[in-house]
Amino acid sequence: MSQQQTDLKKTENRSKEAKLPPNHLSLEGMHGSVEVPHHDAGFWKQWKAFVGPALLVSVGYMDPGNWGTDLLGGAQFKYGLLWVIGLASLMAIFMQIIAARLGVVTGKDLAQCCRDWYPKWTRWPNWLFSEVAIGACDLAEVLGSAVALNLMFHIPLLWAVIITSLDVLLLLGLQRFGMRTIEAVVLVLVATIGACYFIEIFVFPQTQPSFLEMGSALISPAFRHVGMIYVAIGIIGATVMPHNLYLHSALVQSRRLQKDESSMKQAVRFNTIDSVAALTIAFFVNAAILVLAAMVFYGKSSVMTAGGQLVEFTVDSDWIRIAYLTLAPLLGTAVASTLFAVALLASGQSSTITGTLAGQVVMEGFMHWRIKPWVRRLITRTLAILPAIFIIGLRGESSVTDLLTLSQVILALQLPFSMFPLLQFTSSRKRMGNWKNGWFLMIAGWGSALLITAMDIYGLPESLAAAWRVIIGG
Repeated sequence: MSQQQTDLKKTENRSKEAKLPPNHLSLEGMHGSVEVPHHDAGFWKQWKAFVGPALLVSVGYMDPGNWGTDLLGGAQFKYGLLWVIGLASLMAIFMQIIAARLGVVTGKDLAQCCRDWYPKWTRWPNWLFSEVAIGACDLAEVLGSAVALNLMFHIPLLWAVIITSLDVLLLLGLQRFGMRTIEAVVLVLVATIGACYFIEIFVFPQTQPSFLEMGSALISPAFRHVGMIYVAIGIIGATVMPHNLYLHSALVQSRRLQKDESSMKQAVRFNTIDSVAALTIAFFVNAAILVLAAMVFYGKSSVMTAGGQLVEFTVDSDWIRIAYLTLAPLLGTAVASTLFAVALLASGQSSTITGTLAGQVVMEGFMHWRIKPWVRRLITRTLAILPAIFIIGLRGESSVTDLLTLSQVILALQLPFSMFPLLQFTSSRKRMGNWKNGWFLMIAGWGSALLITAMDIYGLPESLAAAWRVIIGG
């Protein structure tokens, strides 16, 4: 038997071992639902079939949790932290490429791998940690959508939070039309965010940036001012999301993959291209948020709103609300504020869709529990809105930034529990065979995970203190 036939036989055996029983497929209704052409088909035909999963994942990298840190970074340090957004996006690309590879090669998502390859006693704590992280992420999405509704329609924030619970109907309706429909809707929402920022930065003459200065900041990493490290940790902590690693490894299985060597090679290749393209878009969106804040807020200590109210800038300012209230008078057009709010609403809604799918993946993967999507969505959204309703009802609308801080702290605590198992599995020849991480992905993946974890630990004491102030109302 030739070496090529031996390798093919090994690949087929790994595929058989990795294939789960039908009753344990995550996102069962979407699993294998998208046809993939033969590996000999042309580039564009294959790309069209594979593009999509990374787009769904990318919305987690431009959700409302990112907006606060990006706005704060631009307002305080102009373009000084643009390189941090670039670095965070690069690390996110490495982690998502590895997550997609795990799903393609093993036929399992990360949650299923943890269930099957770790001791039985780890299932409950891993599942509970993941659920808390998804709830925290959903909290940020609730707040983003609610603030957008509050700003556009002047609905009291408490009622806006309650209204967002109705978007359970959105995903329930979309799932009936299949994965491609969900991907198309998310594409429209992402395009909406991108279009709004394109207009604000490139159309309004007051906010056209200096690309030379931006380029210089992007390739000149340094912490030149006091406080930059803390904001940088916030940007990185808000960028790489633990639930996205579970989700991406499941979404790639929505493609009906053939398990021969050539087909696997093409699947890994095109999911890598999909990840790089989608997360590059996320980088540009995050960079645009920071650049907009740098252009309109940097160097100012206060701004007068259209209604004559003086808004002072502090470290604890609610930058999302400030941006909406002050963009119109600063740029001389009410359209600027409207575009900002529309982009924020699109961000919250697109993240809501993917957060719900991630919740299904971790519940089905870790526990093999399957419940109806609308019940799952209702549980997740209820757990997210309860703390929001409680704290906003108790302390008023000024607590939005505090709640976003709390959600990011929880996400940072959960992140190592998803990154390190992912890297352990994909670095193992026993689990991945010939498809295990090569030397470049090994260095990039482990380096990214260690740097993210180190920065989270470094900023954890201050973050926990901030979270405790949220809880006790200090």
